[in-house]
Amino acid sequence: MVDATRAFWRTAPVIAAAVLAGCSGGGLFPMGEGPHSMAAQRLNSIVSLQSMANHVDPNLVKAVIRIESGGDPSAISTAGAMGLMQLMPGTARALGVSNPWDPEQNVAGGAKHLSDLLREYRGNVPLALAAYNAGSGAVAHYKGIPPYAETGAYVNSVLSVYHAPDTHK
Repeated sequence: MVDATRAFWRTAPVIAAAVLAGCSGGGLFPMGEGPHSMAAQRLNSIVSLQSMANHVDPNLVKAVIRIESGGDPSAISTAGAMGLMQLMPGTARALGVSNPWDPEQNVAGGAKHLSDLLREYRGNVPLALAAYNAGSGAVAHYKGIPPYAETGAYVNSVLSVYHAPDTHK
């Protein structure tokens, strides 16, 4: 019971902030930058910088962002993943991300994570994406893309966006 109470109080501020920011609706600012959007030029600049720093194709990072959060820096999943690249709290901490809601930190952490996975899977993009979604343990256990419907759909969606010629301008 004590662990459940501690877990509640650790996550309550995140949930409250998401509700106050309007995360279940259209956002407070429907145009321009607000809790649910950011200027494309700013996002592209962040992606370009972090992709270069982590030796990852910026188009792959953009595809992950599009599928993970739709470009919403305030996105939060039911599992607790946060921000543009949907970093889980433990992953964010391990990557040195102190504020996963900050687009620069979030993309820096997500690009580093993606770079690490691409290195781990010797450049195999589908396996790296599967590990980004389901975890390296699941990829190791199944010796490939895990047979989870969500993971298969995720890998296909990211690859579809990544390979689409007109989505990276």
